[in-house]
Amino acid sequence: MSADLTELYQQVILDHNRRPRNRGKLPTANRVAHGDNPSCGDQCSVYLRLEGDRIADLSFDGSGCAISQASASLMTTRLKGKTAAEAEALFQQFHDIVTTGQAPEEISDLGAFAGVHAFPARIKCATLGWHAALNALKGDPVPATTETHND
Repeated sequence: MSADLTELYQQVILDHNRRPRNRGKLPTANRVAHGDNPSCGDQCSVYLRLEGDRIADLSFDGSGCAISQASASLMTTRLKGKTAAEAEALFQQFHDIVTTGQAPEEISDLGAFAGVHAFPARIKCATLGWHAALNALKGDPVPATTETHND
């Protein structure tokens, strides 16, 4: 990855951490799920409003490192308007990026997390909010934990 692209990606993560999008409890949510990363203490709650099979709106709240908070923020911007199947596919794309370091050919804001693959413990930080969102989509009341996912 070029130095310029690495710098751009770092800026995306820092921006989402400093100015998180869609942060706070969504008053109109009809699904809520919580996530916990016991290895580092990150916590994330995802609030979403489903209309049929489509995510009409979503937000997150929680605490943790810059990677977990930035990832949750970016996730909310990417999942709005998606169906459950589209959200799952987007998570798979994101998971591939953070575990392999290979971003898609086209530059994507999700590619900002490609460098996470070099720090295996941080993969759990990056995927925590996504796991909580997928649980919310499924209506799963059990909190998502990074200890039960093979990240």
